[in-house]
Amino acid sequence: MSESQGPSTHYKPYRLKQTLSGHSEAVSCVKFSKDGRLLGSASLDKTIRIWSASASSPASAFKRELRGHSEGVSDFAWSSDARYICSASDDRSLRIWDVHTGDCVKTLKGHTSMVFCVNFNPQSNLIVSGSFDETLRIWDVKTGKCQKIISAHTDPITAVHFNRDGSLIVSSSRDGSCKIWDSATGACLKTLIDDKTPAVSFVEFSPNGKFILAATLDDTLKLWNYSTGKIMKTYTGHTNRVYCMTSTFSVTNGKYIVSGSEDCCVYLWDLQGLKR
Repeated sequence: MSESQGPSTHYKPYRLKQTLSGHSEAVSCVKFSKDGRLLGSASLDKTIRIWSASASSPASAFKRELRGHSEGVSDFAWSSDARYICSASDDRSLRIWDVHTGDCVKTLKGHTSMVFCVNFNPQSNLIVSGSFDETLRIWDVKTGKCQKIISAHTDPITAVHFNRDGSLIVSSSRDGSCKIWDSATGACLKTLIDDKTPAVSFVEFSPNGKFILAATLDDTLKLWNYSTGKIMKTYTGHTNRVYCMTSTFSVTNGKYIVSGSEDCCVYLWDLQGLKR
């Protein structure tokens, strides 16, 4: 779908494969492992559940439950080799889990309010987290110690993401800003958006690291050129005014931008065919 053209003739429709049930409260996020073999789901029921993506039935898909947080889980991230998961919780902590055993191997404490977002760097030796305490924290995976505390925003942080080589971090916030940070020094290299309103609800680097996809709570997605600071494309049509919903780049079945929507639909836009 796009503003200027109908669905691509090369597009192959997605069809429902399975419905997975098991959480007792709202599901906050779902993410595939990097190799696509596993699917994780996090919930306000304080757990993360691991599923097989290739199982023939919902009954055989469930692998294990990760339980240990005392409050709901807002986000989680897979390590590059899918061996570990790091979860972010309203209990103000992060936990690193061994996916194969289900054991919690590290608990990361330091945030003074709910931890809302988390991501591994591509090397999976660092973790970045964002919190309602308005700080970014960079953690060493091996030791579990916090390496840097960055007073990043003036409202809760909604998303954090490393670029492809791990040298940069992008963050977004309800304060209406999107900022890029040097992961080694913690220095702010650029403020890409600083409009105060609407809130920036999600950000992510493109796979090649040259662009940033940003969602704002005015039903809009924008693709930014990081180097020039210019908007390359704008995507509309979905509904997003309340919740922080994940958007992403899909490159496995054509090149698309994919986003959830508050009208209970998933929207896809042709990444290359849309002109601003």
